Amino acid sequence: MSYCINPACPEPRNPASVMQCQACGTSLLIRDRYRVIKALGRGGFGATFLARDEILPGHPPCVVKQLQPSADSPHVLQMARELFQREAKILGKIGNHPQLPRLLDYFELHQEFFLVQEFINGATLQQEVKRGGAFSEAGVRQFLSEILPMMQYVHSYQIIHRDIKPANLIRREQDKKLVLIDFGAVKDKVNIAKANSSEQTALTAYAIGTPGYAPPEQMAMRPVYASDIYAIGVTCVYLLTGKSPKDLDYDPTTGELLWREQVHVSEHFAKVLEKMLDISVRHRYQSAEAILRDLDLEPYLESLAQNMAVQPSSGPLTGSGPSSGGTSGSLSDVTSPSSPTSRMAAAIRARRERSSTKSGTTGVGRGRGSLRSRSASMGYGDRPQLGDPSSGSLKKAGYLTADDIKTYYVKGMRDFSMQSLGKLNLSRVNLSECNFAQSQLQGVNFQGADLSSSNLGRANLVQASLKNARLERAYFNYANLEGADLRGACLTGACLTNANLRGANLCGADLTGAQISQDQLSMARTNWATIYPNGKRGLLQG
Repeated sequence: MSYCINPACPEPRNPASVMQCQACGTSLLIRDRYRVIKALGRGGFGATFLARDEILPGHPPCVVKQLQPSADSPHVLQMARELFQREAKILGKIGNHPQLPRLLDYFELHQEFFLVQEFINGATLQQEVKRGGAFSEAGVRQFLSEILPMMQYVHSYQIIHRDIKPANLIRREQDKKLVLIDFGAVKDKVNIAKANSSEQTALTAYAIGTPGYAPPEQMAMRPVYASDIYAIGVTCVYLLTGKSPKDLDYDPTTGELLWREQVHVSEHFAKVLEKMLDISVRHRYQSAEAILRDLDLEPYLESLAQNMAVQPSSGPLTGSGPSSGGTSGSLSDVTSPSSPTSRMAAAIRARRERSSTKSGTTGVGRGRGSLRSRSASMGYGDRPQLGDPSSGSLKKAGYLTADDIKTYYVKGMRDFSMQSLGKLNLSRVNLSECNFAQSQLQGVNFQGADLSSSNLGRANLVQASLKNARLERAYFNYANLEGADLRGACLTGACLTNANLRGANLCGADLTGAQISQDQLSMARTNWATIYPNGKRGLLQG
């Protein structure tokens, strides 16, 4: 089908083969190149369409954004042209980031302005919540771990997005990564002198943002970097509650969003959200880095403290696991006085002691703020109870299906330790940075899967298929890989210390920089295509 972009057209739908609209006569090929298929959205300043590039082989899809000034006066037209050129410039500047849409083309045609962008196939976070329900705390933490580095990148170019909301965040279908779209409201960071000029004020009046997601200073056309932080905070509340800001109450005296009673999150996470949502710019987080610092340390230390309490100490454990949360299977790494984890452990103990002194309690049984209860609420420590993927809590061991694993992963659940997952088909699935410590994975199909930086310490992987899997920096300490198929697997930097590799097939595997002994290699099958830890290829030398 071809779609006419003339807003006055009485019947914009046309057959795919025609060159001119049968209703109004408008050309159906924009710039003799882009054939519009359907309208994606329409606003006060233009419309967005899904189109195909008729010149490129295969006619790949793209998004055409049409800016239509609301008046014909030269002054308005010039401001529209500046807004258009600014968006094109910004998209061209930041579009190399893998989670931002690339600018493919831009041009002016008959006093209308067109931007052509990469088409992102997937569902928005708004659609995800409507279909699958609210996110768990772990799912929202995972969301923040993706959106905040994007904000760091955008802000590093002195750009304020100004319209972050669930409808502008798409989870790309092919890799499940979040992509931030719609940079029509972006604002270059300007100095005070420029901000006070009438030209700048008139220009920024074109796009303020979305009410409810935009903080007061942005609605007053004085946005700062922290304005994007506020919008991310409101998005977090939406993900946790399934309610848009217009459906939540406000404090009539301060204007603050009343969200706390609507969500069930740990005290630490609630304090982070409170600071993101502070009405006062002065007291709000000023950067994405500050939030990442507050979020990264606490859950890792909580998990570490829990693991220190339950980790078995049989055998001389060596090496180090992935830096993400979960059990590492390495007690010596925890207790080494010079290791980073020992310093973190000392920090959490000191913090816990200070908290205990203030509250007059000790140990892990301090009610809601205890290490055990707080780590469990984030998906660490104690085994989660029976649940379903939409609730964000894991089912009991032995009940998980491959679809459950995929759904949990998308919602931010990464801890699958001590689960019974034998013979599941998880081929070509992205499960990077997951925790499968001590899980039963015998016969599981991980062929072509991404398990990079995952923790598989003490896991049972007998006869598992890991052919062509991505296992960079994966942790296999004391894992049982007897008879496992690792042909063509990428094991660069992986820790295989003490792993059972009897009969494992390492033909064509890349072991560059991996921690593995000569005795272990002698028990496995290798060939001329195997790359050894020293980076050399060839048959195993005695």
